[in-house]
Amino acid sequence: MKISPLPQFAHAPLLLLITAMMMMQPLSTDLYLASLPSLVSGFGVPVATVQLTLSLFVIGFGSAQLVIGPLSDRFGRRPVLLTGLGLYVAASALCGLAQSIELLIAARFLQALGCCAAVMIARAVVRDAYEPQDSARFLARASTWISLAPIVGPILGAYLQVAFGWRAAFIALGIFSACVMAACLYHLPETNQHKNPNATQIKGILENYRLILSSREFWLNVTPGALSYCGIFIFISGSSFVLIDVLGVPTQWFGYCFALGVAGYMSGTLVCRRLLKTISGEQALRIGTACSFSAGLYFLAATLLGWWHWGVVVLAMFLAMGSHGINFPVSQAGSIAPFPKQAGTAAGLMGAVMMAFAFVSGTIVGVTHDGTLYPLAIISAVLGTLNFLSVRLIGKRTVAA
Repeated sequence: MKISPLPQFAHAPLLLLITAMMMMQPLSTDLYLASLPSLVSGFGVPVATVQLTLSLFVIGFGSAQLVIGPLSDRFGRRPVLLTGLGLYVAASALCGLAQSIELLIAARFLQALGCCAAVMIARAVVRDAYEPQDSARFLARASTWISLAPIVGPILGAYLQVAFGWRAAFIALGIFSACVMAACLYHLPETNQHKNPNATQIKGILENYRLILSSREFWLNVTPGALSYCGIFIFISGSSFVLIDVLGVPTQWFGYCFALGVAGYMSGTLVCRRLLKTISGEQALRIGTACSFSAGLYFLAATLLGWWHWGVVVLAMFLAMGSHGINFPVSQAGSIAPFPKQAGTAAGLMGAVMMAFAFVSGTIVGVTHDGTLYPLAIISAVLGTLNFLSVRLIGKRTVAA
């Protein structure tokens, strides 16, 4: 089935632009994953400190959405997006020049603010430019292409690390973001046709927050989406230490292991596109969260049975990523669809909830790392169980209401 934007936006290459904008988030986290162990030894700091380059990125990304959403509702998508992309380019340069772990962490926080603008505006543009019934299908299609970033990113990052060191990853991110900025400057139209002059006023913001946060439909979608993202974020933050340090995978091969796992996400998005042709988004979420539950239980069972092999970790990652490929497009579209006049704010709140969940899970991975597979496997199983229960418990309350 062809998915067409509203007529006034038909001239713009929206699939290409939105895909590039949303690729910035996985590239920002995945491109330098192979460098994390080197950062530990290079700066002489604990694993938990290096994890802050991921965790603080998540905090910056999540908190910025609470501001960027209302700003884009008030002033439009383009000016907020272009400002954010400019910040990202500058922050990438600062990351590459950092001489201390503290400066790198601070620069990563700034990088997160710019990345947030790109991803959040992309979600809002989808809501602006497509009918609600087409949004989930469009995001599933875009997600299939977006999944190339976490597949190619770690492989490229591993080779950059071996050949040039960790700074090369941030130079590559700066170049990519500059290209995205140029493409958006020349080809992305302003899609916000309902600018809200009260969107940045405290009263208006609080009223929009109240409207969105009191919606059961919002929570029915955002909760499994956030838990599903946690389920993959623990692998993003912990897989390099587990595969390289615990299981002895060479650094140059880490990217291939990670890419095999992330291939599950592409598979999941393809499954999601087929599911949405015949069933509702809520039914697709039930299937996706059941897959999350199965992935977590498998990883924990394999670890307890002593199957300590890189293939076990990669398969667990593949299953978690596959379930996320089903859950996330539906969750994104379902969280924003009920709020056409508050799309930016709704996208911001959704992202803030997701990043808050991810910060907690990533922090737990960092502080519990003990040189074994047990912490990662236990956390994966807990998150899969919570994800499975979330749709069913919230869904029951929704039906009862």
